[in-house]
This record gives sequence, C-alpha cells and structure tokens, in this order.
Amino acid sequence: MQLRYSFRLYPDTGQQRALARAFGCARVVFNDAVRAREEAGAAKQPFPKAAELSKRLITEAKQTVERSWLGEVSAVVLQQSLRDVETAYRNFFASLKGGRKGAKMGAPHFKSRKDKRQSIRFTANARWSITDSGRLNLPKIGAVKVKWSRTLPTTPSSVTVIKDAAGRYFASFVIDTDPAVDQARMPETDRTIGIDLGLTHFAVLSDGTKIDSPRFLRRAEKKLKKAQRELSRKQKGSKNREEARLKVTRAHAKVADARREFHHQLSTRLICENQGIAVEDLSVAGLARTRLAKSVHDAGWSSFVSMLEYKAARYGRTLVRIGRFEPTSQTCSTCGVKDGPKPLSVREWTCTACGSVHDRDHNAAINVKTAAGLAVSACGAPVRPGAIPAQREETGSHGFPTQARAA
Repeated sequence: MQLRYSFRLYPDTGQQRALARAFGCARVVFNDAVRAREEAGAAKQPFPKAAELSKRLITEAKQTVERSWLGEVSAVVLQQSLRDVETAYRNFFASLKGGRKGAKMGAPHFKSRKDKRQSIRFTANARWSITDSGRLNLPKIGAVKVKWSRTLPTTPSSVTVIKDAAGRYFASFVIDTDPAVDQARMPETDRTIGIDLGLTHFAVLSDGTKIDSPRFLRRAEKKLKKAQRELSRKQKGSKNREEARLKVTRAHAKVADARREFHHQLSTRLICENQGIAVEDLSVAGLARTRLAKSVHDAGWSSFVSMLEYKAARYGRTLVRIGRFEPTSQTCSTCGVKDGPKPLSVREWTCTACGSVHDRDHNAAINVKTAAGLAVSACGAPVRPGAIPAQREETGSHGFPTQARAA
C-alpha cells in the first residue's frame, strides 16, 4: 500500500530561486507537451509518443537558444512533467469512455506562472538523498532544511516538492508500507461502532459518545473578513495587494490545517479502538447546495470518511458505508418501528410503538451500526464484513500511534 508523508521545508533565498527556476521549467515542458498534443489533434494526426516528446521537448530543446535554460534544472523533473501530461490525457479519455469513476474530467489545460500552487517531482533516478544532518539534498537545488515531525518507516521511492498558495514549501514522500506490519502494530479489539455525522455535534457514536464540532471556519470568520476587506482595498497589481493576498491565504491555510489535524486525530483514535466502523454515505454535494452549505463545508465529512477508509484498509479494520436513504433518524433502535420523518429541530422523540425515548443522533448512530451488519449476532459474535480497498491519501505527520507529536 502506498502512502504519502508530508513535511515542511524551509529553503533559503538561493534555494527558493532554484526551486522557482525548476517550477518554471517543468511548467514550460508541460505546456509544450499539451500544445503538441493539441496541434496533432487539430491536424488529424496520431498523438506523439512519450519518447518522441521527450526527445523533441527536452533533449533537442536544450540545444536551442530559446530553451537552453532547461539544462539548468534536473532532467528528471522535466521527464516527470511529461509523465503528468500522459496521465492527465489518460484520465481524460478514460472519463470520456466512462471507465473512470467520479465527475467527468476535462482535457489538460495550460499551466500559468501565476498559478498559486507549484510542484516538481524527483524519482530515485534523480539521486536525491537525505543527509546525515537531516536535510533533503535535491539535485541542482541543494540541501534544504526539513522539519521532521516523525520518522519515515521505509525508504521513499520519490519526493514531490510543493509550494502552496500561502508561499509554504513541503516535501511529499511516497512510501510503500507493509499491511502485515501495520496490522501487527494495532491493538486487538472486538469493538464495533456506528457513527452519525452532524453539524451540532461533529460525530455521535453508537455507544453514546458525542464529539463536538470545532467549527474552525466559523471561529475564524471575523479575522478572515477583516483580511479580505483589506485585500479588496489594495490596488490590483501592486506589491501591497500581493502581501494582503498572502495574508488571506495564510489565514485560510491555518483553518484548513486545524481541520485536517482534527480529522486525523479523531479517525486514528476510532480506528485504534474499534475493529468495525459503520458510517452513512452522505450526499455532501447535495447538502452543499442548501442554506447549510458553509457549515457542511466547515465540517469536512468527506475528508474525514476518506481518512477512515484508507486507515481501515491499512490497519486491517473494517469500514462499512450504508446507503444515504436508510431511515436511520426515523426508525426506533429499540423495536425497529419506523416512526416517520421529523424536522431537524426535533432532537429528542418518543417511539409511538414501544414508548422508548430517543436522542435523535444517538438513535441514528445505533441504526447505522445495525444497518451495516456490525451489531452483535444471536450467538454473541460481532459480524465482520470484508475489508475495502485502500485509497491513496496525504497522511502528513499523522496516523498511528496517537502520542503527542510536533505540530
């Protein structure tokens, strides 16, 4: 199973210039490859192969006056940019034919030097390394300072250097993990849990535990509004406007980082404590079109469930998603009678059949667990459906174990 481990980089001024040069060269090669494919399509000719593009856009281009500066960066960076083009077109055509799940993908478009996110990738052929002093040594860039928040479990196969919209630099390492070793690290347990996701409480568990919603965006709204007003007053194209834009971007990045940290800590705790977990397959896209849109996006349910999914596959746990049309809030968890729909303002109700008094969210969490088949069977043994395939996710400096670590 492949995962990504992300760490903060702190390049000096010279290394920042070298990285900017590498970002620009990779972007030019990407755009040249897209242009070559578009010209071939317009002329009704076959698309040029990867080897032909590599020879024309990299090897031969370095010999010309217009593209001689391509030799100032690692050739692996340029080759990986061509691979990105091939992957983008492959996904585009698979989406057109219906062979790719999810929303329809558009054709690759040209990258701009004004794009706020830039990235380059180094594979093992680039001969990058981690020095004895803990720095990341990149070809034609130098030894960059890294803030290590945890130890890499194995030798990475590649590293991607990213500059985000807030001007921060990150190194994202691709790690191949052994599922057997990861599962052995987890404590044995037979506990199962059902989770009801919401807005008042981020999650209510079937054992009665209620986890409050941090509402990171709502808490930072006042600061964000002030920063956005200052940005709107700055003249377009001025240096002051760019500084104000960075201030807004960093404020949003702080909110996103706090939300991601909360999701990682909670998902890791649930995976560590339970063998089986059941969640409801919510229609986040549909809820995001309602008056609750801001609160729905602030909660980040999809990101949280995705973390549960890949961590369950990594550590040998079971995650079950039940259908979004299952009447978990309408069914009595005691007698199983469907009592009809109720408005969101009703947080507690009494079953008309058996007279049981239910907390709306706790009752829904129990029904989620029952519908997923994780409830205790007649013989007393928990039901354990098969495991799901893993997803590739950005793990950052999070995951099992759960002890304190550097921010």
